[in-house]
Amino acid sequence: MLLTASAAQAGMYRWVDGNGRVHYSDTPPATYNQSGGVEMNKQGGVVKRTQSEAERRAEAARQAEEKRIQDEQQKQAQLDRALTQTYTTEAEIDLARDRALENYKLMNRGAEIRARAVDANLAELRGRIAAIEKAGRPVSPNLRAQLDQAVREREDLTRTIQGNQEAMEQVRQKYAADKARFRELTGSSK
Repeated sequence: MLLTASAAQAGMYRWVDGNGRVHYSDTPPATYNQSGGVEMNKQGGVVKRTQSEAERRAEAARQAEEKRIQDEQQKQAQLDRALTQTYTTEAEIDLARDRALENYKLMNRGAEIRARAVDANLAELRGRIAAIEKAGRPVSPNLRAQLDQAVREREDLTRTIQGNQEAMEQVRQKYAADKARFRELTGSSK
């Protein structure tokens, strides 16, 4: 009697094979978990649906994308709170920008002053080397090493100045974006 009851409740399985053909059976195929399918009762109603491997991957990708979007929204909300809690007016944002830029301006002034001194040293070294070569004497390795060192220092200073200028531009862009976002959040205008 128990066997008859369990046989009466046993369902049917429906799945689609790799060729796109639909199959029905009272036992699931060996590939059921990879290909997915539907478990049905004797009346043909769906009891349980099993996703295929491709459906599971697509679902996982969709959930990952939803999580990424949610994380971005949370991060933006934190940044917005920090922005509105840090500044009360656009003028305060301009002041913060100017303070951040001042450090780079000071570093560039120092590098430019040093660059002028190095340029003068380079001119003097090149003049000495030219005079020695004009006189037909050999240039000492020490003098050439001094020239090479001065050239490297000048190149380093040039990179430093350019790096500071690029950093200043990034600071300007960051504070401009902050200011625009502050306007959006507070409804203020220029």
